[in-house]
Amino acid sequence: MTKSNVKFINTLMNEPFLTREQELELARRWREMGDQRSLHALVRAYMRLVVSIAARFRNYGLPMSDLIQEGNVGLMLAAARFEPEREVRFSTYAVWWIRCTMQDYILRNWSIVRTSTTPSQKLLFFNLRRLRARIEGAWATEELSEEGRTKIAAELKVKPSLVEEMGLKLSKSDTSLNAPINDASDGELQDFLVDNQPNPEDIVIATRAAERRSQWLAEALDELSPRERGILSKRRLCEDGATLDELGREFHITRERVRQLEQRAMKKLRESMRKRVEQHTDLFVEA
Repeated sequence: MTKSNVKFINTLMNEPFLTREQELELARRWREMGDQRSLHALVRAYMRLVVSIAARFRNYGLPMSDLIQEGNVGLMLAAARFEPEREVRFSTYAVWWIRCTMQDYILRNWSIVRTSTTPSQKLLFFNLRRLRARIEGAWATEELSEEGRTKIAAELKVKPSLVEEMGLKLSKSDTSLNAPINDASDGELQDFLVDNQPNPEDIVIATRAAERRSQWLAEALDELSPRERGILSKRRLCEDGATLDELGREFHITRERVRQLEQRAMKKLRESMRKRVEQHTDLFVEA
């Protein structure tokens, strides 16, 4: 944090608190008359709350200045929504908004992977370390004990499995794939990621081979008679192939005759395809 930021924070911390009557008067003037000076005075008087709450969240690895900025947003939201007629202290009302905006900022920026989305996960995220330190002490091992998980789950009223899951998340940190493996090596973490997908060369080869087989099949089908080609197309080349009975009614022949024509057409097709390839394996796609 820069010297100017420190000086600014010290100035805020020295701002005097407002009395209950002063709070309500400023809030009424802002709400009823839109008095910008009253809003400014109300917000500035309680910016020390923002700094104080931000200090509680400094251990999450995010810049203190960013936390203060987010807290100021919460303070402004509180001022905009505060209702003086309820006769509640503005400072009490503002604390909730300040903490809420800071926690939302931390959840969005603590990791590039969304860490907590449900209320139970958020509750664990912001309370697990504190409760663990209280239950297991400052010398707790990296892995949370089963007894510790059970106690924390009971206190927060969540499942022990959620406690274990959040403990694993909080024990890890984001690491760049371009990070070196160690100081003695030029290798990066991404060098050890296995890609099971085909490379561009294999994709091009497979695409061209498929196009060639399609061309061979079209040429071989042209050598069949119209009836043979029709039976084979509707029987073998459709997703829902027609039955022998359906084809028999369409071509006005018996079911057995359709089967015979189909077998003859397949034999002709195979012989025609074999003439067009150098190796029989070229007709098949590798699994």
